[in-house]
Amino acid sequence: MSEFDEFDQQGSVPSKEAGSIISHAFEMYKGIFLYALVSMIIYIVGDFVLQSITGFNSWSGFSNFRNLDGDYTNYEYWRKPGFSLYYSFSSVLGILLSPLYVGLIYIANKFNTKNAIEFSDLFIGYRQNVGNILLYSLITTIILGVSAAMCGIPFFFVFPLFLLGYPILLFENATAMDAVSKTFNIAKENYGTFLGVGLLGLLISISGFILCCIGIILTAPFIMIVMYSVYCAYLGKPRQIMFKK
Repeated sequence: MSEFDEFDQQGSVPSKEAGSIISHAFEMYKGIFLYALVSMIIYIVGDFVLQSITGFNSWSGFSNFRNLDGDYTNYEYWRKPGFSLYYSFSSVLGILLSPLYVGLIYIANKFNTKNAIEFSDLFIGYRQNVGNILLYSLITTIILGVSAAMCGIPFFFVFPLFLLGYPILLFENATAMDAVSKTFNIAKENYGTFLGVGLLGLLISISGFILCCIGIILTAPFIMIVMYSVYCAYLGKPRQIMFKK
């Protein structure tokens, strides 16, 4: 079986305030940006495979999504053949890639504690606690999907409740249900801050899409680093886990 050594290292910890947490996440993100970019490239490759299988071009419709009056009322995009099939498989892709996002959190901690980063660190989620990571991703995908289907607005209020899940799974080797329970309990006790951090993190993550569609590649992974910074603020800087091959 694989073995892990844990040891304490120096590293920054933000205060329990939204501004401090976002600022901390920015500093971490700048240091691991190239790894975040690689994770997005992997996602895009998977997305193109899905598009080729389903025959649905998820990007082509956005240029025509807004009509000449500036009103987002063009529903033809949603009626294209393969739409439902594509988005169903897209959810599965997101779940399968969730250990990759956990790898970004692991790399953020190595950067924060000034440990040498290896490219293989990006895939640690596939070597540690992978079953619970996938199960947690499935659970949250269902919950967030249902909240998004309810006119979209509930999603933004539910999402902050799950900010700590992935870091808990990684650093505490928790089960999926323990991670759901722990992140929910901490978030509900500090909901105002978690809501502010969650909304700011999401806005920054999707800002690349708002400004320029291709920019989403550069900004989307930011929310994962926000999760790491929230963990540091509320549960302390995690001890660095070193994987022995």
